[in-house]
Amino acid sequence: MIDLKTFQNLNSVVFDNFKPKPTSLSEGQEEASLQLWVSDDGNTKIGVWECTPGEFTANRSTEAEYCHILFGTASVRNDDGTGCREIGPGDLLILPLGWKGNWTIHEHIRKLYVLEASSKI
Repeated sequence: MIDLKTFQNLNSVVFDNFKPKPTSLSEGQEEASLQLWVSDDGNTKIGVWECTPGEFTANRSTEAEYCHILFGTASVRNDDGTGCREIGPGDLLILPLGWKGNWTIHEHIRKLYVLEASSKI
């Protein structure tokens, strides 16, 4: 039998595990996350992530990411400076497998994320 999962009111999740963002380019930037679900093969992970203002680098070389912004605002751009996108509450951002770039968090942000690893890696 398949066990159905539901998670309600993701805006009310309380994080107590904020830590310095390892890829931050801004002093004092912190992040926290809570993994909600992982597939049996480990290739798909779903969770909630939050980050304080600042800029950081991101690398999606091993897994694609789908981000639904719950609150806050950010700019996301390719590592060559092209393709800048402004995102905020209600937006869906897709970072395909192989994407590399920078996030600039303007307002404390929270997102629901889905990470999808390639089965060919």
